[in-house]
Amino acid sequence: MDLRGCHIPLVTPFLEDGSIDEPGLRRLVNHLIEVEKVDGLVPCGTTGESPTLTHEEHGRVIQIVVEETKGRVPVIAGTGSNSTAEAIEMTRHAEKVGADASLQVCPYYNKPTQEGLLAHFKAIAENTRLPIVLYNIPGRTGRNIEPETVVELSKHERIVGIKDACGDLTQTMRILEGTRNGKKPFYVLSGEDALTFPMMALGGHGVICAVGNVIGKEYREMVHLMLQGRLEEAREIHFRTLPVVRALFIETNPVPVKEALNLVGLPAGPLRLPLTPMKPANREVLKEALRKIGRL
Repeated sequence: MDLRGCHIPLVTPFLEDGSIDEPGLRRLVNHLIEVEKVDGLVPCGTTGESPTLTHEEHGRVIQIVVEETKGRVPVIAGTGSNSTAEAIEMTRHAEKVGADASLQVCPYYNKPTQEGLLAHFKAIAENTRLPIVLYNIPGRTGRNIEPETVVELSKHERIVGIKDACGDLTQTMRILEGTRNGKKPFYVLSGEDALTFPMMALGGHGVICAVGNVIGKEYREMVHLMLQGRLEEAREIHFRTLPVVRALFIETNPVPVKEALNLVGLPAGPLRLPLTPMKPANREVLKEALRKIGRL
């Protein structure tokens, strides 16, 4: 499968009673595909508040997104866990309901070695059938998937890419260097939204970006300009959108992203604890950034 482009890790809209806003989720899926013209959707990731979803809710969100997408763009389902057996179970469910690939976060809290990470991801790949996108976000997981580990994993037929949110372009370069001449494509996607432009300048293939929930059209345009080698035009979009990107990460993701969606009239709703509403001063910064880019 071709994963080049701009993929969006969906927020999970909630109602005021805390339940999932299923009609709102369907509306958001259609908005992102039809209006923002994004290249793919990623339910149940960090931005989707997956840690606070029950197993039943997790499966239901993926099912709704697959149903509503109707094959128009790929659905990369977040099915990772720090339990290998649980990750396999959730990935099998995503496959059953029709997802196109799975996103597998680096196991968190239990601090596996690099050998443990190799064994974890290979076990998922060998016990499921969906293509796998690795997800390295050491700032949240407490563990880094080292470049050598990524390169080794890239040789597996079902491990097709990585969402790289390590924030270290030197590490990204080592991954690109080690995978660029492999026997099959290995897609390196930015997971650090503000670094999408420089990462793609090094040879990255796209982004899985939280900010795309709000400015998907702009980010998709930038990504496709980069894929076409039109760096000057892409650079202009990078700097034009940078204030919004900063504002959307002024507090923990997805707090500002959900606030922005609520402000512009798209379904997001409240957060689930332990996340709490945005601070009023930061909310004003976000509103001003949205006004300047013409989104509010």
